[in-house]
Amino acid sequence: MKRLTFLLALTLTFASPSARADDYPSRPVRIVVPYGPGGIADVTMRMVAQNLSQRFGHQFFIENRPGAGGIIGMKAVEDAPADGYTLAMIGGGLTIAKALFRRLPYDLETDFTPITTTASYGLVLATKAASPYKSVQDVIAAAKAHPGTLNFGTINAGSAQNLSAELFRVTAGIDVTIIPYKTTPDLANAVLRGDVDVGFEYFVGFQSSIGAGQMTVLATTGGTRAINLPDVPTVRESGLSDYEVTSWNGLAVRKGTPDAIITALNHAVEDALASKDVQTFSHNAGMDAHGMAPADLQARIKSDVGKWAQLIDKAGIKRR
Repeated sequence: MKRLTFLLALTLTFASPSARADDYPSRPVRIVVPYGPGGIADVTMRMVAQNLSQRFGHQFFIENRPGAGGIIGMKAVEDAPADGYTLAMIGGGLTIAKALFRRLPYDLETDFTPITTTASYGLVLATKAASPYKSVQDVIAAAKAHPGTLNFGTINAGSAQNLSAELFRVTAGIDVTIIPYKTTPDLANAVLRGDVDVGFEYFVGFQSSIGAGQMTVLATTGGTRAINLPDVPTVRESGLSDYEVTSWNGLAVRKGTPDAIITALNHAVEDALASKDVQTFSHNAGMDAHGMAPADLQARIKSDVGKWAQLIDKAGIKRR
C-alpha cells in the first residue's frame, strides 16, 4: 500500500506540468516590459496582449519595469515561478546588454526560454529638412573632408541606436562625434535644431517630424527597404555593403516552463501577429510583424550577442 501511494504521488508530481499546461491559462498573465510605456516595444506588446486576451479568455496585461538597461524587468521575470504566468518582453537591446556588461544578475541565453519574435525593424538615418546632406554619400564625403566636425545623434550610450551609429562610423571609416541623448524627444529636437547632423532612431520616434516634412530620411538600416518607406534606400544600397542593423522584439519565459505552454503561446502569438490590426499597425510603424520558432530565436540571440561583442571591441567601447 505504501509503495502504491508513493508511485501515485510520483506520477502526479511528474504529470503536474502537463496538467497545468492543459488548462493554461486559468488566470491573468503578465507581460513584463523592461522599458517605460509609449516606446515601440511597449506599444507592440500592448496590441499583442489585447489579442491574446481575446484568444485565451483571460487577461494578458503589461507591467512596465524600466531601469538599468532592462535588468530590473528581466530580474523580475527570473524571480517569478516557471509556470507561464509571467512573460518577458525581450529584444535586440538585451543582446547588447549581455555583450556590453561584464556581469548581469541573469543570463539571457541560459535563464530564459524564447517563445517567439513579435516584430523586426530597422532604424532610420534622418536629418533636418534644410540640411545640406541629401544622401548617405553626402554625409560620408563631408565627414572625410572635415574630420571630427560632424555630429551624429542617438539615445543612450549602449542602446541599439547608439551602437548602430558606432557601426556606421567604423564601417565608413570616418571621424565623427556621436552624442547620446537621454530620450527620443531630446534627440528629435537636436536634429531639428541642427545640433546633430544625422539622427539614428527607429521610425516611430521621428514619425511626427517626418510626416510634417521637418525631417528627411536619408536611409534605413535593414537588409531590405522599409515597408513604409519604399522609396528610401538602405545604407547598403547607399554604398556601405557591409552595413546592416535590424533589431527585433519578442517574448520569453523563465527556463523550466513546461514545453506545452511554450508551444501554446508560440502558436497563439503567431496567430495574433497575423491579425489585421497588428499587421496594419506594424506596417505604419515600419515593422515586420512575424513569429519565429523558439529554437530559431535562441540561435538569433546567440548570433546577436556575438555580433555586438565584436562591434564593441572594434569601436573601442569600454565594457561596464
